[in-house]
Amino acid sequence: MTEETRKILTLFQEKKAVLEGHFLLTSGLHSSYYIQCAKIFEDPETAAKIVKELIKIFDNKEISYIVGPAVGGILLAYELAKQLKTKTVYTERENGKMSLRRGFFIPPGSKVLIAEDVLTTGGSVLEVADLLTKQGIEVLGVAALVNRGNVHLPYPAYWLLTLDLPAYSADNCPLCREDKALVKPGSRA
Repeated sequence: MTEETRKILTLFQEKKAVLEGHFLLTSGLHSSYYIQCAKIFEDPETAAKIVKELIKIFDNKEISYIVGPAVGGILLAYELAKQLKTKTVYTERENGKMSLRRGFFIPPGSKVLIAEDVLTTGGSVLEVADLLTKQGIEVLGVAALVNRGNVHLPYPAYWLLTLDLPAYSADNCPLCREDKALVKPGSRA
């Protein structure tokens, strides 16, 4: 772990963004760790500092929109767009599928970066990418604060932290076998 990575991890810990317990992740997997990036975005100065570090590791030219899946990607997308001086929108689930709502429109041919707070399986990012590419929008890459381990995407992907945090299917969860109370802190119903 580099010194810069260590500093970022320490900041996450200081902001109480790394939780321990028995969690139901948005992906449906269970884990003894939950990364609550909302704690990073609670303080605008911290958010700006973290995003500035993220921007350093990707080539930001030609980005016309930053798109974040609701809820986790909204604040990161906003701060990225602010610092990159571009536009931002977010996707939401409508009838179980990602969609652009609230009058958001991205012109075909636009080049976008997808922003997500934490990558566990990459499922939400892939749903957003599928929605956009079907509308003739080019996905340049993905920016995230944390990769929980072994996420591989078909797009260039950039993140600040890789944390190898175990995650289990519900039927193979050692925490369930120990009867530890399950908490669902994420946003997806």
